[in-house]
Amino acid sequence: MRADRAKSARVEVAVKVQRGAYAASVVRAAARRWVREDVSIALVSDREIRSLNRRWRGKDRPTDVLSFPLEEPAALGDVVISIETARRQASEGGWPLAVELRRLLAHGILHCRGYGHDAPAEARRMAAAERRLLGFEGMVGCSLSDPR
Repeated sequence: MRADRAKSARVEVAVKVQRGAYAASVVRAAARRWVREDVSIALVSDREIRSLNRRWRGKDRPTDVLSFPLEEPAALGDVVISIETARRQASEGGWPLAVELRRLLAHGILHCRGYGHDAPAEARRMAAAERRLLGFEGMVGCSLSDPR
């Protein structure tokens, strides 16, 4: 490898649930395609994500994905995904778990990159970025980006 070539991004996946190997392979492959910075991904239970959500966002309930951006040039941040919620949402949506995991990962990565969806204009911008990553509607989609 030549010294002037940029180092490859490091994708770390921590599996903190049973039967998470398949999910880990899905998110690892997607992250390697989508990010150039180092990223850490944790696959956790609803119980663990609820605890994180309570601590960092003041919301005492499980959620599907949390993101923790880092302010370092070579590091994107940390993305935490609840496997239990991902499985439920995939089942309810009628699509495979891999699709839901990629949706959640894309959403978390974009939050780490500074995207948001609180205001209609920023929601439209994030929805477009999710479509570019995924090739289809993501988490934000039309419902949050529609100003009506």
